[in-house]
Amino acid sequence: MKDFISAKFVTTVDPEYHHTFWQSMKGMDVNDAYLASGKAVSGTQALPSVSLPRLYEARMKESLFRNYANVASVKTDVAVFAEEFHNKAEWIPENQAIQLHDGEEDFQRILLNYNKLATLLKFPEDFVHNPSFDIERYILKYFARAMSRAEDEAFITGNGVDMPVGILHPERGAEVGVTTQELTYDSVIQLFFSVKPEYRRKGKWLMNDETALVLRTLKDANGNYLWNHANDTILGKEVLISEFMPSEGTPVAFGDLEYYQIVDRSEFTCRVLKETYVDNAQVGYLGYEFLDGLLLRREAIKVISMK
Repeated sequence: MKDFISAKFVTTVDPEYHHTFWQSMKGMDVNDAYLASGKAVSGTQALPSVSLPRLYEARMKESLFRNYANVASVKTDVAVFAEEFHNKAEWIPENQAIQLHDGEEDFQRILLNYNKLATLLKFPEDFVHNPSFDIERYILKYFARAMSRAEDEAFITGNGVDMPVGILHPERGAEVGVTTQELTYDSVIQLFFSVKPEYRRKGKWLMNDETALVLRTLKDANGNYLWNHANDTILGKEVLISEFMPSEGTPVAFGDLEYYQIVDRSEFTCRVLKETYVDNAQVGYLGYEFLDGLLLRREAIKVISMK
């Protein structure tokens, strides 16, 4: 056992920190000096460095948006701005001057906030204290699943109040491409072509299972299906299914999800709640992350509006 003088220099990358952290998650008495480098202001503890990529790998498997959106990491607790450009390259004849301009109409600064997402897990005490129970694998797995579901819901329907702004937000989300009374073959085609070609190139369809079932049955006048049942695409573009898309209102979205910006504002941290659930013979685990999300270019994604 290291003494206190050397222990206080242990960082989250050290194997000793990894061992001590997960022993503490099992509710075992540990030398807090080993964990000092990972203490957060909220009283939570930073994950060991070797555990973080395992958490993020598990989260990518569970998340829809993180696989297609633009994700950035900005480790600060102050407001940040996303920089959005609309300017184009131009061909210049040889020996001709380049036409310079100030670019004010091309540049947009978009505020991204600092929203806290909390996750609570509870495990039976006998599981936690069982020597064969792989607490690291289970905690990372269930934290990743819970966070990903909450994130995806916010990235789609979030109202921007203490949470991200979702793509279906009426003022700050996707633009309406088609207004119709019912989903038809023609309305889906119209939505596709309402999106500019530059956004159609990487475009994805987004809907829930109920809507997908309707679209699978749509045919044109010659009996040709709208939905390609061989590869689950519409007009050659991948269909993404999310339970958080509505069946009414704005049931179908299409466009380039890369213009949705996710900003991770801090590393994931957690803490063990040894006494809170002791009456139920359970051990609790509270996890935090700070992030924001916003569709930077509204015209990049469009929706069908059902009236």
